[in-house]
Amino acid sequence: MSAAILSLRDICFGYMGGPKVLDRVSFDLEGGSKVALTGHNGSGKTTMLHIIMGLLKPDSGEVLFEGRRMESDKDFKLLRRSVGLLFQQADDQLFCPTVLEDVAFGPLNLGKSPQEAVEISRATLKSLGLEGYEDRVSYRLSGGEKKLVSLATVLAMNPRALVLDEPTNDLDPSMRDRLADILASLDVAMLVVSHDRSFLKKVTDVEYVCRDAKVFYCSRDCVN
Repeated sequence: MSAAILSLRDICFGYMGGPKVLDRVSFDLEGGSKVALTGHNGSGKTTMLHIIMGLLKPDSGEVLFEGRRMESDKDFKLLRRSVGLLFQQADDQLFCPTVLEDVAFGPLNLGKSPQEAVEISRATLKSLGLEGYEDRVSYRLSGGEKKLVSLATVLAMNPRALVLDEPTNDLDPSMRDRLADILASLDVAMLVVSHDRSFLKKVTDVEYVCRDAKVFYCSRDCVN
């Protein structure tokens, strides 16, 4: 089995002194694995993703990236250069005037030259079937188009792993199938939160479930 890219060790977290949303949760995302994370609303799935990405700080426990403990903002900035997060709402991901500017933002932050960033962005958009979208205004896109452009912003950074939060939200069936085909074809580790079981069966190989503030391995026929 490949070494873990991302690990959680004994993570505990509760909001504003409330009950624990996560209680001594440990989890590994191995290189090349495609993992589904399921569970009822409020079971801690998105909280777990945000802790992995350093957007929330656990009450106790450790987040590790390639075996290294993530402690400071600087540590998590390093993690986010290699681990791409797809937000549940595409509008949280897109903030530049045009599609090309949105997709080029990540490569520029990685130190690529403007020319290199544009080349990477155009190639990424083409790979997702979005060639010709470069000058489109991001906020005027359809929900499905926004989701694919959001994915392009992540893939343009050549991540080692993807963390996706409800990627099929607000997508029609044809766009959902298109996204599933794209994700299934990628050779990158993934942790995918979704209630869409048919989508997860196409995209992921292993399933875990959040329940009672814990995270359990789950066979593909388990019921949430």
